[in-house]
Amino acid sequence: MLPSFSYLTDHAGFCGTIKNSPSDFVVTEIEVPEHSLRDTRAEPLQKTSQAPLEQSSPCLWQPKKLRTEPPGPCAEGYGGGMPSLEHDPSRAGGDCSASPNKNQREGEPERKSGLGEASRLDSLLGKPMSDLLSKFACDLKDAWDLENNVDSSTGEFSLGPIVDKKNRADLHSAVRQKFPFLVTVTKDNEMIVRGNADYRELCQLVTEKETSDFFKFLDAKLEHSTFSFEPDGNKEHRKVVHHFINRKFGKLLETKSFTVTDVNDQPNMSIMVRFREKSWSRKRSAGGFQEKQDLYTAFTLQKENLETLEAIGFLAAELGVLPSDFSYTGIKDKKAITYQPMVVKKVTPERLKEIGSKMEKKGMRIHNIHSACQHLRLGQLKGNHFDIVVRDLKCHSHDSSADLKERISEAMENVEKKGFVNYYGPQRFGQGQNVQTDQIGLALLNEKMVKAVKLFFTPEDTDDPVNNAKRYFLQTEDAKGALAMLPEFKVREKMLLRALNRYGVNHEGCTKGWLNIPHSMRIFYVHAYCSKIWNEAASYRLKIYGSKVVEGDLVLSEESDESISLNDKVHEVTAPEESANKYSINQVVLPVVGHSIKYPSNKVGQWYHERLSKDELQMCKFRVSPLQLNIPGCYRPILKNVQNLSYFLEGTKC
Repeated sequence: MLPSFSYLTDHAGFCGTIKNSPSDFVVTEIEVPEHSLRDTRAEPLQKTSQAPLEQSSPCLWQPKKLRTEPPGPCAEGYGGGMPSLEHDPSRAGGDCSASPNKNQREGEPERKSGLGEASRLDSLLGKPMSDLLSKFACDLKDAWDLENNVDSSTGEFSLGPIVDKKNRADLHSAVRQKFPFLVTVTKDNEMIVRGNADYRELCQLVTEKETSDFFKFLDAKLEHSTFSFEPDGNKEHRKVVHHFINRKFGKLLETKSFTVTDVNDQPNMSIMVRFREKSWSRKRSAGGFQEKQDLYTAFTLQKENLETLEAIGFLAAELGVLPSDFSYTGIKDKKAITYQPMVVKKVTPERLKEIGSKMEKKGMRIHNIHSACQHLRLGQLKGNHFDIVVRDLKCHSHDSSADLKERISEAMENVEKKGFVNYYGPQRFGQGQNVQTDQIGLALLNEKMVKAVKLFFTPEDTDDPVNNAKRYFLQTEDAKGALAMLPEFKVREKMLLRALNRYGVNHEGCTKGWLNIPHSMRIFYVHAYCSKIWNEAASYRLKIYGSKVVEGDLVLSEESDESISLNDKVHEVTAPEESANKYSINQVVLPVVGHSIKYPSNKVGQWYHERLSKDELQMCKFRVSPLQLNIPGCYRPILKNVQNLSYFLEGTKC
């Protein structure tokens, strides 16, 4: 993985072995609280040590322009049928006051306004813009209460240009769940908010509480969910409501009257609404749906002696979905027992529970299954919790006369006080394999598509179905034959081979083959190469400069203003600052290569250029257009500190 390691101190240390078995290395991901998709009622896993960031986790990526912090967790029960949202007792249909509707039933309970949507809008828009939106919404509702203001629904409020499609989708959803009486539309990337005339019309037919709940049901668009209006014994009035829904949403919804028991235990009639069977691919227009609301299920994956992508392959094959339907925050070690949150798209919690026993036979267990409202992103974690067993402890041969317990105590104290070099771990590169993932990434960056395919299919020195299929393909280039030999769970290999069978093992065919596997898997190989370069750069930096901060080093500002770009937060150390010892080595960062980063202006920067030239990447723009890969780069601290470190010794010599 590395030509050589560098160390922070000259302490002799001690020798030992790790990962003698998977149970010797237990990793539990620490979720960021705001992003946590785990059921809050689940008992947390108790561990004894933490590291703020896994060595292989992604680092400080440049934030998106709009989002200042990710949206908070979904309301509990969001995936069931109706969202569990609260509303202010004096307010209906959102966060603004409204006079009781003439059809409002006396004593009817109101629900309270959910803080989840408010904080989510604050995080998406920023507090000032969110407050302006709330004022617009309240003013609009006040105008609606004036009997003579028939055109009040035509007022508009601009949220400004929102270029990123995902950010627009998040805002569409957040605005409509917070203010169901508003609609959002996009004009040339500018998001416009206006009153929903359909909402106002329905308010004339049923209570505003029912109207608000109906539009939230409509916007959540949860498959197989239903909505029921309050019991209504007036047949002619029910006909009017049926007609309104069929006229406005007939292509999306269907209605039916059925018998219910009212609050007085008397039989009555109610209107039930449900989505039509084939309505899920349709999008909403200015007054209706805008983008498909996907079904997400979150869970904690426990795996043993499995690669993360291999585990996803098993799950995808069993559930009948694509590997790209799974999202996660990072790759976890293979030879270990690991726990990590995941989110899968287009699978219900019930379906996921059904495959639990089958997955146990593959070395996996699925915990904390529950509905979620969005996917996970790489790097969306606080850190990792490690339980590590180090066996066969002994002093180094050149230090054999030392007291082992004393050496161990000194080494642990060193790590606790001074931290460790923040190397990417071996799981990122495929330790022990004939071809490591970074070699494939380099071939992709050089757009050597055929070479990348052949590296991908290079077998290990074992006799098993997977490696036999790879060996056969390299010898014959018979993609169809190799496809038949592969087990079902090798999803990536099968996707690639299907394209190669169709288009041929040439540059064009291999390019289409790589495009046939999910983007997250394609870019994984390129990230592996970038990580390898960072590891080598860290070793070089510590070798020539040690722990001293020198002119030309890069340090990351602690500026928290999200409007400032990441590059503007990176400061180049000056000669006077070096003389004054203004910065410590803990503040120094090194670039993870990409097209939007800057390099140190000292010998380390020169090393980067020479190293990339060695791999024929001196002119690389870190964009591989044929594969839709874009690598902006980031900055990673050279050192990391351990939190809550503890250890104990056991065995005959301890």
